[in-house]
Amino acid sequence: MPSGDATPVHYEARTGRRPIRVVVADDDALLREGIAALLQDAGHQVVGRARDAPDLLLKVRSYEPDIAIVDVRMPPGNADDGLVAAAGIRRSHPDVSVLVLSQHLEPAYMLQLVADDASGVGYLLKDRVRDVAEFIDAVERVAAGGTAFDPGVVKSLVNGRRRSLLDDLSDREREVLSLIAEGRSNRAIARQLYLSPRAIERHVQGIFQKLQLPDTEDHNRRVLAVVALLGR
Repeated sequence: MPSGDATPVHYEARTGRRPIRVVVADDDALLREGIAALLQDAGHQVVGRARDAPDLLLKVRSYEPDIAIVDVRMPPGNADDGLVAAAGIRRSHPDVSVLVLSQHLEPAYMLQLVADDASGVGYLLKDRVRDVAEFIDAVERVAAGGTAFDPGVVKSLVNGRRRSLLDDLSDREREVLSLIAEGRSNRAIARQLYLSPRAIERHVQGIFQKLQLPDTEDHNRRVLAVVALLGR
């Protein structure tokens, strides 16, 4: 059964959706409890806390959360144990979204986590937690099946990797695709680039066409575009 953490009601009252059920895993007790407090203040339910990778996997099996927030480096090995556990959760519990926090930008970690499906995946620097509104937005977005990739690691991949279809994108389209990878909505992209939402929609449709992404109910083209950007 889930833990007995109280669940504030204001998130459901504000959005009409039930609170997100979260497992928080970090060996740093202050950060772990701080993240848990932020989530609870935002109206979500922290159903489990874990300080090492085996405990994280146990909590996910036991509580079946909507999302697990995971530190890359955790006991018992204090290497990439958290990342390995997160990748295992992706394989064994496909309905559980994963948001990984890292102290340093390591694009290879993000690529390992994504594999061939970017839905319900996030990879952020720990410093991003300081912007509470942005962090909570990222958690909610990933839990809903979207993405939230750190702008720094996206920029690194965009600058370092090119595939033939991506070469057909204009500079503006590549800029829009990078912001999609960060998890931004069309309206948020429009605000950041000082363009109209209609102009952004045209760029997005151009991206889909140039990347030859199918327009079917079985595929989320924004997620497929992110996978293409990541070079998978």
